[in-house]
Amino acid sequence: MSSAARRRRHARTQTARYAGIAVLLMFFLFPIYWLFAISFKTADEIFASPPVWVPGSLQLGNYFVLFKDGDAFTVWNSLVTAGLSTVLATMIGGVCAYSLARYRTGGNALASWVLSQRMVPPIVVVFPIFLLYVAFGWIDSYGGLILLYAAFNLPYVIWVMRGYIQDIPVELEEAALVDGCTRLQVLWKVVLPLARGGLFATAVFAFVFAWNDFLFALVLTRTEVTTFPVQVTHYFGGQSNFWAKIAAMSVLGTLPVFVIVVALQRFLVRGISMGAVKG
Repeated sequence: MSSAARRRRHARTQTARYAGIAVLLMFFLFPIYWLFAISFKTADEIFASPPVWVPGSLQLGNYFVLFKDGDAFTVWNSLVTAGLSTVLATMIGGVCAYSLARYRTGGNALASWVLSQRMVPPIVVVFPIFLLYVAFGWIDSYGGLILLYAAFNLPYVIWVMRGYIQDIPVELEEAALVDGCTRLQVLWKVVLPLARGGLFATAVFAFVFAWNDFLFALVLTRTEVTTFPVQVTHYFGGQSNFWAKIAAMSVLGTLPVFVIVVALQRFLVRGISMGAVKG
């Protein structure tokens, strides 16, 4: 085959590859675009047939009514509960993971048991937790929801961070100990900076788990600490659904996660690649 034919074949292959990527991007991004489009449409445009692909004008009133009625405050509730529970789970989980990785606390059996706790279906434990929260007066409180989310994310954080810490050469810690550092200083000044990518990646996934929770928030909140996923369900009725509110509320609930993921993107890429088999 001549060089010109090879170049033409390579060009056709690249064109087909980029076309396939473009089709996949359109397939996965269209629901997001449609969500944003509905949030700016009028009622007539939402139910129009054939569909109105681009809103005639931006109906910002769909968003203003959420702030006027106080519904948008539920996004803040989700941000507080998911954010603080992630910080708490990451802090405690990092220390526990270091103990499992370096001291082999409990051996492999304890590490496997920790992971198994993350596999417990929430529906199995939500009723006993509800009775416990009623007894302690933690229903519809920030503290109760934060503590519960941190507890459920803790096994995941411990298991993942254990793998990241095991990839850090122990010789670096030994050198720090020789220089006079305590174990706590080694963890703070050596281990955590080296595992920073994995730590941020783990924190993002833990945050998303807490952000998307519906069952616990539905059972354990009433009015004061209602979270975004629970609030969205209030717009579905037996007679009709408020699609403009659903879309606008969904956009407000998506933006914080989108901003966090974009801001920590470089840490996510680095953290996901940590622990990979390197050839």
